Amino acid sequence: MNVGRKLFVAMAVLAVAMSLLFVSATNLVVRHSLAAIIDSTKGETLDRWEAELLRDYADEGGSWGGVRARIDRLKAQQPEARIVLLSADRASLYSDAEADSRMVTRLGLQRKIRDDGRTIGYLYYYDPETAVLRKIQIGIAVSVGILLAGAAIALALVALLAAFGISRWLTAPLRRLLPAIDRLGNGELGIAVPVTTTDEYGKVATAFNEMSAQLREAEAVRRHLVADVAHELRTPLAILQGKLDLAQQNGKPVPPETLLPLQDELLRLTRLVDDLQQLSLAEAKKLPLERQPTDVRALLQRILDHVSDDAANKRIEMNLESRTDRATIHADPHRLTQVFLNLIVNAIRYTPPGGAVRVDVEEDKVADRDGLQVTVTDNGPGIAPEHLPHLFDRFYRADGARTRHDGGAGLGLAIAKAFVLAHGGAIDASSRVGTGATFRVRLPYSPPEKSAN
Repeated sequence: MNVGRKLFVAMAVLAVAMSLLFVSATNLVVRHSLAAIIDSTKGETLDRWEAELLRDYADEGGSWGGVRARIDRLKAQQPEARIVLLSADRASLYSDAEADSRMVTRLGLQRKIRDDGRTIGYLYYYDPETAVLRKIQIGIAVSVGILLAGAAIALALVALLAAFGISRWLTAPLRRLLPAIDRLGNGELGIAVPVTTTDEYGKVATAFNEMSAQLREAEAVRRHLVADVAHELRTPLAILQGKLDLAQQNGKPVPPETLLPLQDELLRLTRLVDDLQQLSLAEAKKLPLERQPTDVRALLQRILDHVSDDAANKRIEMNLESRTDRATIHADPHRLTQVFLNLIVNAIRYTPPGGAVRVDVEEDKVADRDGLQVTVTDNGPGIAPEHLPHLFDRFYRADGARTRHDGGAGLGLAIAKAFVLAHGGAIDASSRVGTGATFRVRLPYSPPEKSAN
């Protein structure tokens, strides 16, 4: 049963139940009201008869032995009255010979006769006035019942129509969404449904559109990744195959100078595979991290000392400035070295001779927790705005003129971002063409409470 039918059945059952409850309650009130009117009219008469019969019961020592004589005397005063008296177990004690006892018990007024809280008999009183009142009571009750039944049926029909309309209206957004879900399941990624409301249905439609777009982007990334990996592997494999084929065709011993280029290509392949493995582990949140207290300022100084020769060759000035005394964080120093070494080497590569690279360390807020911010700034040519959103994508190169031999495979920044995220931090870049680029790394002092690593 679909959602629309479930809603219809639920509202229909509720409407019918409320109609029956209304009819029953109204009918009960009418009956009790009419009974109260009749009782107020004949109440004194019934009280007098009850008192006389109780007196006779007491005079007879707790039995109904002389009740017939007592009732005959009372009837002499009210010759129009018709009486039926039953014992506590409903056995007949007195039945008026001038009337049908069944008519008296059905149309007459009933009164329980009690003695010390114990029911000792049932008195049924009937006279012409009572007959009229009882007929009015029955007639009104029947008429009200018929009217209420008709009203209940009409109300139920209206409620069913309303329930059908409401169920169709409430499930209309879902009916529009289901075909899109089927198309998405069949591989039609990126499909979107119209968002016509701002309620929960609108939020579901918006979430579906976002999910569909993300799936399309993920599929595009997957396809690009496969193509990029194949492209990156094709060149060194082609070189290896060509040189090996040449060596095989010559049929002579291979000299060392021929093996060195082959070894270089093998190293490039090994490095590419290692980078892809580290990146996949980091993105899957399965990257092992050996966290320990790490002095980020000292780590950065070691990296600057390591690349000082490259900077000196280009006459690039390297500066490290720390604006905090709290430079120690709980992190994996090996992974952070990879991150900052990549950023600083890139800054040196793109800074023109005679330029400068500045590294700043200061306190910052990371996800409402105290942390460090490390900024690497150069005064190179900068990065065009259209490249900034893709800098941390796999195999992306902002400079199309860079070759794979001098510029790497385009995985460095993607790996840096994955490592920073694994530490619970964040990394971003900003730049203006002609003034240089700035990379900011934010790292918390302590690891996240729920770290996957």
